Amino acid sequence: MGAAGTLAQGTADALTLRRRASRDLSVAGSFCAPSSGSAPVQPPGYVTKDPRFGCEGHLMVRRSRRNDGGVAKTSVLPGADIAAGIGGAQPLPVLEGSVADLLTTAAVGQGNLLAILDLAAQCKLDPYAGYDLLRGDTVVLYFNKPSTRTRISFETAVARLGGTPLSVGPHELQLDRGETIEDTARVISGYARAFVIRTFSDEDVRRFAAAATIPVINALTDKHHPCQSIGDILTLRELWGGFTGHRLAFVGDGDNVAHSLLEACSLLGVDIAVATPPGYGPDPDIVAGALRAARANGSTVVVTNDPTEAVSGADAVYTDVWLSMGDSELERATRIAAFKPYQVDSRLMAHAARDAVFLHCLPAHRGEEVSAEVFDGPQSRVFHQAANRLPTEQAILWALLGRRLAPTTPSS
Repeated sequence: MGAAGTLAQGTADALTLRRRASRDLSVAGSFCAPSSGSAPVQPPGYVTKDPRFGCEGHLMVRRSRRNDGGVAKTSVLPGADIAAGIGGAQPLPVLEGSVADLLTTAAVGQGNLLAILDLAAQCKLDPYAGYDLLRGDTVVLYFNKPSTRTRISFETAVARLGGTPLSVGPHELQLDRGETIEDTARVISGYARAFVIRTFSDEDVRRFAAAATIPVINALTDKHHPCQSIGDILTLRELWGGFTGHRLAFVGDGDNVAHSLLEACSLLGVDIAVATPPGYGPDPDIVAGALRAARANGSTVVVTNDPTEAVSGADAVYTDVWLSMGDSELERATRIAAFKPYQVDSRLMAHAARDAVFLHCLPAHRGEEVSAEVFDGPQSRVFHQAANRLPTEQAILWALLGRRLAPTTPSS
């Protein structure tokens, strides 16, 4: 019997997750199904139980009102994890007061980022190991921008964790008819286990997370793309075997992908150089934060207008489209003229390390930001990179819902 069949067989008598719609829910206690096989009596609240751990394998989530009137997201932990590690590996611990949302890469912190990477590696070895986590539950995926990789990877990740993904757009909710973000967040919190949002404004995502009582995941905003950067770092770790002594060059627009890569590399001790045309550089505040993190972790951050300087000696060369979602089509001609010297072609790649790889977050425009020779050539790892979005999204959901991410500080 395969892994999925084994888990399904083993969880036939498990108590599935339930929830109350009230935001003021406060739960304590524990539960163990009677050995006689009689119908269990479920206490109010959130309870999940994994039969592989017997009575000890459950997690209860307590929600208590904060002083500001919101609802705090904390855990009551009986000392067991949601699922065992792969191949007998030690499972990641469930943590009291764990991180509730994933809004930016920097906010995840170094230790949590490494934990997500480890969990993603486990998901690649056994894609259905966490099948009981969302059994009988839903995750709402809100897309205010088009999506291929993010949407399909998150929908599949939810399914692999046993849940049902509900993908909705702006015209399928009441947001465009005047319902507030806060009211929407509170309503969805009563129905779903998590909320994944892909939209324009970072402030909208922060408002949703502040009002929600379920995990909120930023699946792309104008300023950040944390899920992409975590998947990229997973790819680089698989290619390099580690991070120390390696260099990533990003060439093109100082956009949301560049921002999240700056944050990820500086947390993990990867040297990063970003080359953009004048006027298209990354956000100065994000660069300043990356510089602080890089100093703490023994790496460097370079921002330049010279693509050759950025690529020289790099172990990976990364680019993105020249016209991002949200940019006006009226800017196309101006942008193409500004970015043309920044195309990643074989001449630019020749300045990188001999075994350097090429990365792109996709969709790509051959002949613009990258030549067809490079994109389709032997150095390209773009489809390996794209495939890693799935275990990454699965790991992010598992880490947040499994309360596995430790509270962070700005320096962590």
